Amino acid sequence: MNIPKLQIQTTKAQIGLDIQKPNQEIQQPKANLDLQQPKAKLLIETTKSKLLMDAFQAREDLDLKNARSRTTEIAQRSKQEVFEGITRRAQEGNELMRIENGGNPIASIAKNKGSQPYSGVNIKFIPSADSVKINFQPANIDIKVEPQKVINNSKVNKPIHHYTPGKVKVEIIQNPLLKIDWIV
Repeated sequence: MNIPKLQIQTTKAQIGLDIQKPNQEIQQPKANLDLQQPKAKLLIETTKSKLLMDAFQAREDLDLKNARSRTTEIAQRSKQEVFEGITRRAQEGNELMRIENGGNPIASIAKNKGSQPYSGVNIKFIPSADSVKINFQPANIDIKVEPQKVINNSKVNKPIHHYTPGKVKVEIIQNPLLKIDWIV
């Protein structure tokens, strides 16, 4: 007995893709750099230093005296010598007045007038220590600095962007096929 048979024949569909890749270009131009730094403002104020030297005593020690000091010194020495002379004459007068007490007052007075007093050897440093008085006032410096801000005129450039999108073209290379057949 012949049984009919069903025969199915299929052909797959074939799809073809034509792909154009996308294209992207990005460029970043350098920034325009414009920076300026103004100089800081500097103000310096100084007061002068002062040096005061008083060499009056040193000049006196070196016997380089001014007229006022010299006059005062001579007046004091003269006054002292006058008093010493008065004292000496009073003593000599007293000695002569008491001649009756014995001794030889005239010879003793002559001997005292004729002999020089002994002067020892003394070392003297001229001028004396600390005879020059020094007063120093140091200078005073006041510094003021005023910094200036940076002037920034820089400009950022935007990126240059070119984009071409991709394309996909789809086509059917082979159509699907389905054949159904009865075989008897």
